[in-house]
Amino acid sequence: MTTEQTPKDSSWHGAELNFSKEMSYGDYLSLDKILNAQSPLSPDHNEMLFIIQHQTSELWMKLMLHELHASRICVKEERLPEAFKMLARVSRIMEQLVQAWSVLATMTPPEYTAMRPYLGKSSGFQSYQYREIEFILGNKNPAMLKPHAHRDELLKRVEEALVAPSLYDEAIKLMAKQGFTIDADRLERDWTQPTQYNESVEAAWLEVYRDPQKHWALYQLGEKFVDLEDAFRLWRFRHLTTVERVIGFKRGTGGTEGASYLKKMLDVVLFPELWRLRTAL
Repeated sequence: MTTEQTPKDSSWHGAELNFSKEMSYGDYLSLDKILNAQSPLSPDHNEMLFIIQHQTSELWMKLMLHELHASRICVKEERLPEAFKMLARVSRIMEQLVQAWSVLATMTPPEYTAMRPYLGKSSGFQSYQYREIEFILGNKNPAMLKPHAHRDELLKRVEEALVAPSLYDEAIKLMAKQGFTIDADRLERDWTQPTQYNESVEAAWLEVYRDPQKHWALYQLGEKFVDLEDAFRLWRFRHLTTVERVIGFKRGTGGTEGASYLKKMLDVVLFPELWRLRTAL
């Protein structure tokens, strides 16, 4: 076949590149490292699912933290349109994490039981990225530093997230900066403690929601927070139902309460005033 007769879809000249000297797709994505990062410890076929499920979740959480840290800076610096894009992306990432539980739920109790002894004391409870996400969203708990105490660099990272104002704290400080009346003790509270409902904060958000056109940027920010927490609640619920489906009410591998602990987490509210004001509107 002559050059003129070669179909257009076979004319990709990338095939002529010498990838011993040029960066390839696999090089750019470090696929050799990623695709060889699975090391099952048991002879059970289903352990590969368990490993990849959690590794991919950690990758998504890495992206979440990338966006959450940047959005917190944007809120602090009053660059809200940029924060909107980042927070919308975090909500979409949460949707991916919610759907991932459907894949893990294909693992049956006997299949999990066959590989569980090989997990030792490792547990998702020890995920420092997940703990950092919880902290940056305001669900602070100093006791949650303990699972990371054995590695100084990780402990330092989680401690920094604990002592820093949360994303929501920065939003409330921004509202005060823009003239809304916020209690002084709410603006200078102990940042290591979880977010608590505050009447002055609800009053400020109510003012925003009663006149969205006047306070459009803050109104949009409030809705981005609600979108995010909505997605987070779905993730927590699917986590619980998957755990109940696969291990019932057994204790977790790391000694946690398992499903009982996850049920308690369903009652955690990250942005209490934004949910409560809906009754008053």
